[in-house]
Amino acid sequence: MSALVSGLLLAVAATGVSAQTRPPAVALAELQALAAREQPALLKTLQQLVEIESGSSDREGLDRIAAVVAQRLKDLGGEVSVLEPGTDVYRMFDTPEKVGPMVQARFKGGGGRSKVLLIAHMDTVYPRGMLAQQPFRIEGQRAYGLGIADDKQGVATILHVLAMLKAVGWKDCGEITVLINGDEEISSPASRHRITRLGSEHDAVLSFEGGGGPDGPDTLRLATSGIGAATVSVKGRASHAGAAPERGVNALYELSHQVLQARDLSDPKVGRQVHWTVSKSGVVRNMIPPSAEAAADVRVERVEDFDLIEAELRKRIQNKLLPESEVSLSFERRRPPMHATPASRGLGDTLKSLAEQQGLPLVVRDVPTGGGTDAAFAAAATRAPVVEGLGVRGFGAHSNQAEFVQLDSIAPKMVLVTRALMSLGNPP
Repeated sequence: MSALVSGLLLAVAATGVSAQTRPPAVALAELQALAAREQPALLKTLQQLVEIESGSSDREGLDRIAAVVAQRLKDLGGEVSVLEPGTDVYRMFDTPEKVGPMVQARFKGGGGRSKVLLIAHMDTVYPRGMLAQQPFRIEGQRAYGLGIADDKQGVATILHVLAMLKAVGWKDCGEITVLINGDEEISSPASRHRITRLGSEHDAVLSFEGGGGPDGPDTLRLATSGIGAATVSVKGRASHAGAAPERGVNALYELSHQVLQARDLSDPKVGRQVHWTVSKSGVVRNMIPPSAEAAADVRVERVEDFDLIEAELRKRIQNKLLPESEVSLSFERRRPPMHATPASRGLGDTLKSLAEQQGLPLVVRDVPTGGGTDAAFAAAATRAPVVEGLGVRGFGAHSNQAEFVQLDSIAPKMVLVTRALMSLGNPP
């Protein structure tokens, strides 16, 4: 049995789809030629998307880019909705008052049965005004621009894979659903529940974050870390630092004590990381600080470790250096971990086999490396395969000067995704 067939057997078995498959419906050479012709159009799309500033808190910019994405999906034949956040927003410390929209499109097949979900995000980490520092430009084998790698390339890749399928007249699937959200960079407070629900309704989920570094190889991820945030807040009492320091309660002293006694919560053997990364205190130099706050970045590979860390922190803050201080804890579960499953490993094997057929080096990772993903929400309530990293290779995400994608990775990745959809679309 070939690696392609055996991989697809595993990928579909967990979802109840018949455990047989067909090879991609269009010849590889034809798709490679089509992708080469499609790449200039994808670069124009990238320029259009990059030139719309769409930071996670920039609602005007997010509305503009959502309108562009929605129109493009309509032009490709999708049933498109621009969705406003509902009442189920999971509010965190950095959730804006008005969260960005989502664009959802459904493409009905022509007789197949499998349903596949494609996800990417259109928001970026950058505040408005930074586009001037990172305008779209092409230099050699790199296209630079604000948010181009994370994740406007993912949006563009989905659009142009759909264009390739339309060009060859392929509809041999049950349905392809596209969801482009506008809040990923702030841990998806408004879209997480929809992503989870859609993940449970589909037979496979492909997520289009970047697919590896600029020098290769292309990389897919079957497992990612869960992400949390802990914030310790201290309320003290202000007083004159020179004339009456004894009347104050130094919140900075108490905060320092709290951070030091909570610095040993990491356990690399189980993928648990707790690192105190940000702190602030005080008002002016000559005042005993009345307040102080510190935040920790939390990463886990086991969802139960969120509970363990929170419980331990709540226990430890009861031990105070200054009895008159008030210490409180806020703990956020920002993303769940995603685990490799037999179904996702099967789909990973399929993608690796397809990549080998087209001469594309591809690594499939089934162990987390510290990053998180929206794909974890899609995997939270399904036995279907979920794979991250179907976007193109690049570098410099969240950088103020050098974010780029690798041009020679664009056409091969479009071919790989197109063939994967054809393979998954209609198992007999």
